[in-house]
Amino acid sequence: MKLSYPAIFYPWDEGGGYTVEVPDLPGCVTEGASLAEAIRMGVEAASGWILGEIREGLPVPPPSPIEAINPEEEDDGFVNMLVLDLEEHERKFGQSRIEMNLDLEVPVP
Repeated sequence: MKLSYPAIFYPWDEGGGYTVEVPDLPGCVTEGASLAEAIRMGVEAASGWILGEIREGLPVPPPSPIEAINPEEEDDGFVNMLVLDLEEHERKFGQSRIEMNLDLEVPVP
């Protein structure tokens, strides 16, 4: 199954690296040291997020229209589509991939 989701790319390291946020998939955030790596990491993160929901029997949110996604203006972000191939992700990572959720308390000074 192939899906497309809009993602927001925020540059850091003077535009060398990017943080990637997929607004339709709560908590789906990753980064890459280059734009190409950020796109690859965004595809992997979003694919894993969706497959995790499917395995848990939870509904998968539909993708928003790209026009509905707006980056924070002060952060120089831009929106681009991520194309996800869930079968390819399953072949690549399969069930051997370990996924964990950690609930950590971070002390605030």
